[in-house]
Order: sequence, then structure tokens, then C-alpha cells
Amino acid sequence: MTATFDPPYTPFERLPSQMRMLGHAVLSAADVRRWSGCDPLALEALRADWEGLEADQYLKDGGRYRRRRHACFVVDGQAVSIVPHRAHWQPLEYNALHGGMERWFAPMLPQTAAAPAWLQLLRALAALASTLRGAQPWYLEAHQFRIDTTDGIGRPTPEGAHRDGVDLVAVFLIGREGIKGGETRVFEAAGPGGQRFTLTEPWSVLLLDDARMIHETTPIQPLAGGGHRDTLVVTCRAGGFQGPQDAPLRST
Repeated sequence: MTATFDPPYTPFERLPSQMRMLGHAVLSAADVRRWSGCDPLALEALRADWEGLEADQYLKDGGRYRRRRHACFVVDGQAVSIVPHRAHWQPLEYNALHGGMERWFAPMLPQTAAAPAWLQLLRALAALASTLRGAQPWYLEAHQFRIDTTDGIGRPTPEGAHRDGVDLVAVFLIGREGIKGGETRVFEAAGPGGQRFTLTEPWSVLLLDDARMIHETTPIQPLAGGGHRDTLVVTCRAGGFQGPQDAPLRST
């Protein structure tokens, strides 16, 4: 029997100080609602999207366990703008498995991208990034994930423990059904400290200062047919979205 550990929830009022002190924080669903100002029914309505995600065609391990949608936004103060659909790109430095290539995922549904609750979540994330890094426009990438147990095992982070090359990372748990595993692990990038815990509460969130923290989620295995783990990952980056222009130059 594998031991599981409860998330180390941070009280909403201590979120900025916790992020500055430790580089990460976990909010309960109730505090996510307080932080974002979102009505619980409005958040719950967003969950329907996870039943219609499209297959990730880029998995290099040949797996069929990941489905996703993707969208990009710019948040400047209270103004939120969705940008034309674009590829997701990461340098090999941050994703040795899938970095260095453009990955065109299915776009987020228009009605979701325009939903008031969704816009409130993005504003809350950008405001936290400004608290930590200074007020400025923020470039946000949103990824809706379903990891399932179609192949007997599903890998939330097939690239392993990693950073994302951004300023702030938010990992919301949307739900988990019929699985074991899926433990979250967070490590200091420049030190020995780390924590492990399992997110189980829908709309709880792990927040990470990406410059300071490395993270991963362990594989999931089925306890029942149709087992899966749904998450929403949103990254905030200053100065622009990551793209091939960020690749380091190679000497010849």
C-alpha cells in the first residue's frame, strides 16, 4: 500500500508571502474561489470541457494516454486578450523530450475562453505574477489536460522533473477518478528542499515560482475502468511567449 500525503495548504491571506519565502504554495478550492472571485457554480461549469479534449499527437513514447486543448492570452491589468491560435513551443533546456518543436494542439473552446469565470482566473494569476515580478503585461498559456489509463498507465509529466521556462506556473486539479498515483512532487531548483503530496480536491491549485522550483507528477494506474486525472495548467511569462527565437545559438 502506497502512503499518500495531504497537500500543505496555504491560507489565502499568506499567498504572496509564502510564494516569496518558499517559491510555491497550494490553495484549497475555497481559497481559489476567494482569490479569483469566482462563483463555485461558474467554475464547475468549466469542467464539462474535459469530456471533449482531443488526443495529443506528439507523445514521443508512443502513448495514447494524454488529451489536451491549448490557448494563449495576454493580460495587462484587468484587460484580457486571447491571441490567434499558435503552436506551443519549449526549448530543449526545459523539455528534453518534447522541446525544440512546434506542437499544434486543438484550441480551447471559444465559449470557455470568453467565460467570465475563466477571465477572472487569468486576472488572478497575472496579478500574482505582478506582485512577485512587478506590474507588466503577462503572456499566459493555458493547457487543459486529461491523462487516462487507456494503456494501463498514464504519465502526467513524461518529460520528468522539470521547469517550464516561465515566471509563474499554476496547476489546478480539475478531478481524478478510478486511479492511484498522480503524486505531486516539488523541489528547490538550487537546494535540497522538496515536498510530495497528492492533489485530490477539484479546483485546488499548486502555484510555482518557476525560476526557483522544479516539479513533476508521478504516473497514474487504473483502479477502475475509465480512470483518469484532469488538470488545468496555466503559465505566466514576462516579455512574450516562448518560441523558436528563444533557442540558444549554436556555434559552427
